[in-house]
Amino acid sequence: MSQAVADHLVAQKDAILDRLMALLRLPSVSTDPAYAEGMRATREFLLQRLEALGLQNVRLLDGGGQPAVYGEWLGAPGKPTIVVYGHYDVQPPDPLDLWVTPPFEPSIRDGRLYARGASDVKGSTLIAVETIGAFLAVEGGCPVNVKFFLEGEEETGSPSIRRIIEAHRELLAADAVLSADGGRASTTIPTLNTGSRGLCKLEVTLRSAGKDMHSGRYGGAVRNAIHELARLVATLHDAEGRIQVPGFDSDATPLTNRDRADAAELAGDEAAFYAGPQALPHGDPLYSVRERTTLRPSIDVNGMWGGYTGAGSKTVIAAEAHAKITARLVPGQDPDAARQRIVDHLQAHCPEGVVLEFSPPGGNSPSSTLPDGHPLLVAAEAVVREAAGRAPARARIGGTLPITGIFQEMLGIDTLMFGYAMPDEDVHAPNEFFRLASLEEGLRGWPALLSRLGEQEAASFAPWRRAPVI
Repeated sequence: MSQAVADHLVAQKDAILDRLMALLRLPSVSTDPAYAEGMRATREFLLQRLEALGLQNVRLLDGGGQPAVYGEWLGAPGKPTIVVYGHYDVQPPDPLDLWVTPPFEPSIRDGRLYARGASDVKGSTLIAVETIGAFLAVEGGCPVNVKFFLEGEEETGSPSIRRIIEAHRELLAADAVLSADGGRASTTIPTLNTGSRGLCKLEVTLRSAGKDMHSGRYGGAVRNAIHELARLVATLHDAEGRIQVPGFDSDATPLTNRDRADAAELAGDEAAFYAGPQALPHGDPLYSVRERTTLRPSIDVNGMWGGYTGAGSKTVIAAEAHAKITARLVPGQDPDAARQRIVDHLQAHCPEGVVLEFSPPGGNSPSSTLPDGHPLLVAAEAVVREAAGRAPARARIGGTLPITGIFQEMLGIDTLMFGYAMPDEDVHAPNEFFRLASLEEGLRGWPALLSRLGEQEAASFAPWRRAPVI
């Protein structure tokens, strides 16, 4: 079944590439209201494509932000129901002057398709869409039941996705999630992305006086809010970079030998890792760079400010200072608890009389992981092994794909990331690209995976589903 569908897709590869280029011409930047028309046009493109391919109940799911595009095919009774996830929004193209060709005018050079969103993640999303359409065209049906969920807010942290799921729990009920987002972790080693780190965040305001003061009149005699905040955030780590927040990772799931072996295989050149951004090594020396950036939690100050930051000089002692802090989390860590531990630590180290205020909780995402033996993982490893001639290394991404943890929490289902992007394709940067070879690989890989999943009954997923948080 999958071979006939794959052959059909590859025969249509040029037409699919044309559709991908048309999709890439639509400037779907979710974070900037100036691109509202591009977002609307992209939704319309996807709605029309899903309908043309024969999907049913095609519609928008609105949670008060950028709507998600939904479509379904439920003609495989007794077979698993899979939510197919992708996202249609992209990052801003700035800085424009660093692009060789315009970001929303796709260009092919040396076997690469250059455009904003080509790798992240319109290329892989369209592969998934076209694969379902090919099954319907060639076989008259899919091996599994499918529910498309194409999000419009991934690049802004999925702020309304919980409201969408809450409003459409029954519509989105499924056995598992197959994500077109979350690409391959190596250009040379076959990999499967089986999870992502979670995220919690907070903003801190420190107040040490009722107003700013003249440094000639008060300097040397009063606390400076900027100095105090700098000292305070420095207590989050020791000199080597180990996290010093008590109990911060006490609930983290211990690493397994398999976790560390996979990380070692994907370690790469650590010297090159630091040389690229001209950065200096830092972090817990008990773990490799790959382990620190994918398997272990981290805490980072993303911005800090206070006092006068304009042109020239102003001899002032700041009464207030501010910092934005985020933490990447690993399986087992509760995002709310992790945030509270950071708050408790900062309060415990705050000097007497100095006041701290924290932004309200919210916007946190749990980590996710696909457990060993899960039907998604078993099927995907078989597909990659057959294509690559060897078993894939399991990889976790160091960033946060909010839907993985949120679908797990709210719907009780796990996610496998099966995207075809490569790690060197300059996502979020100028000259983002997608390898044309990956397009054909995806047009063969997705049919093979869906066919494998269709060999199982829906009941085989039951032991892996969890009680959702209502």
